[in-house]
This record gives sequence, structure tokens and C-alpha cells, in this order.
Amino acid sequence: MAFIDLSKNEIQAKIVYYGPGRGGKTTNLLYVHESMSKQVCGKMVTIDTKGDRTLFFDFLPLNIGKVLNMTIRIQLYTVPGQVMYNSTRKLVLRGVDGVVFVADSLRVQKQKNVESLENLFQNLNDEGLGAERIPLVLQYNKRDLIQSNIPLLGLDELQTDLNSDLNVPFFEASAANGQGVYETLREISKRTIKSVIQKVGGELPS
Repeated sequence: MAFIDLSKNEIQAKIVYYGPGRGGKTTNLLYVHESMSKQVCGKMVTIDTKGDRTLFFDFLPLNIGKVLNMTIRIQLYTVPGQVMYNSTRKLVLRGVDGVVFVADSLRVQKQKNVESLENLFQNLNDEGLGAERIPLVLQYNKRDLIQSNIPLLGLDELQTDLNSDLNVPFFEASAANGQGVYETLREISKRTIKSVIQKVGGELPS
């Protein structure tokens, strides 16, 4: 749930990038952090675990304006994708306001995508967060490999596997070169801020 920091006159919203290991969550955040102006972007913090990482930083979306006369600050987090770190994933999800699920387009990751999405919903439920109340956007990463000889999942197949019941916004992406990264971030930020504003009883800036 969004945190109101009266000492800074800020509303802090938390967005978590979730998905299977090595699917592109970290690459998304690295691209955003490296390309964003340091005037609005906080320092990136990295927590290394064996074979995986948790990253987070915050930024001020200047085009949002103020809500309830407060600035909105967005915090971006990744979770470790490997099964052994589920307790860490639960900890990172605590207080989440919006989620980007980063699916891996590699065909060998088909089942891992499905299992990771199910794990997301289970962990949200365990934290007392109804999945239907948390804004969600899907990102189908590694689409730049379509021209390669590496077997990939088709868009229709990804949609059937992950989005047939949810019917949430989705983006094709290549986090490695930035394709679809900011489109994904803009959509989840917009949906998350709208949800946070409704929760705190404010109105969208005109």
C-alpha cells in the first residue's frame, strides 16, 4: 500500500517487476536507471544472492504533477526469480502497489513463465493482497530474438498461457536494447498512480 511521507510531503508508490529467473527483470531496471535523468532518479541499490539479484531505486515522474498537494515518488523493485528465494520475493512484494510481470519469450521457459505467474498470485494472496486489486501489466521480453534460430514462444501462445483470463495490458519488449521498456513502465505507472490516488481519496491532476 502506498506510503504517505509527511516529512517530505510525498506519496510513495511501489512497483515490483516479477517473473522467472533470467527473464529480464533486472535488465529492465538497469536500462531505466541508466537512461533516466539523475535529477529525478535515486541511487540504485543491489542485493546480491547466489545467482540472482534484487534491485531497487526510486524516481519522480515529473509529468504527474501533485496529488493532495503532495509529490508522487515511485519506487521500482525487482525480485529474485529462482524458486529458492521465494521468501525474499514475498518480502519485496509487501506493500506493493503495482506489478510488471516479465515473461521470457524463450520456448524452454514456457512452463517457468506459467509457474512464476501462479507464484505471484499465491504470494499476493499470502500477503493479504487480492490480485484483482493490484494493477498488473505483462511484458513479453526477448522479442528481438525472433530473427535468430532460437526457438521462441509466439505472441498468441504467450497470450494464451498468461493473459487469457487476466486480459491486462501487455507489451512486446527487448529489455537489452530498450524496446518496450518505457512503454511498459509508463502503463504500469499510470495504472498504479490512478489506483493509489483512489485509495488516498485524491483526484488525478488536470
